[in-house]
Amino acid sequence: MESPKYQRIMLKLSGEALAGEKGFGLDYKVVDRVARQIQEVVNLGVQVSVVVGGGNFWRGLTASAQGIDRATADYMGMLATVMNALALQDSFETIGMATRVLTAIEMREVAEPYIRRRAIRHLEKGRVVIFGAGTGNPFFSTDTAAALRAIEVDAEIILKATKVDGVYEQDPVLNPDAKKFDDLKFIEILNKRLKVMDSTATSLCMDNKIPIVVFNLNEVGNIRRIIMGEKIGTFVKGDD
Repeated sequence: MESPKYQRIMLKLSGEALAGEKGFGLDYKVVDRVARQIQEVVNLGVQVSVVVGGGNFWRGLTASAQGIDRATADYMGMLATVMNALALQDSFETIGMATRVLTAIEMREVAEPYIRRRAIRHLEKGRVVIFGAGTGNPFFSTDTAAALRAIEVDAEIILKATKVDGVYEQDPVLNPDAKKFDDLKFIEILNKRLKVMDSTATSLCMDNKIPIVVFNLNEVGNIRRIIMGEKIGTFVKGDD
């Protein structure tokens, strides 16, 4: 049997992905489908950490545009990510996966506070670690949180789950003829202003040489395919 190409990964899930077709809140069929895909790779011995967004409940940037203080709006967004993290934890544990939620903002009654060494220890013990509340700081996206946590726990790669099968030069929903990129360099993302991750997250990954795979979450089995080294989606790496 083939062994996995990666031993420790970071999965970045958007809040919108968990909402499914509804676009708001949680679609538990989608959450269960994600859980089972993660279970597949955990059973291969891969250590999995997850950062989840909160856009299915709250968008800080949109709220701040309507007059709410940006820092306050961002803190509200962090709380939304914790709601998603707890929903994921429940779904993971329902199918028998040991899971821990670690939050950047302390809320001991519902989750453990984020401590780097503790997170790594959980991973080493085979538990899935879900990071909630972003970085704990306003003005930073959950993409940046995923990049930061991936670097901190020594993940080998970031898997960015989206609704499309990679990175395109334009939105493929609006332009069906848009060209898809199979491979990209971080500097190209920054120069072309491609919507993969925001520039802070992209720069963090570039400086710390951590590759990203952008893939379609809705296609069941994609996470396992990436782990086994199959080339799907768009692979983003540094210059070397």
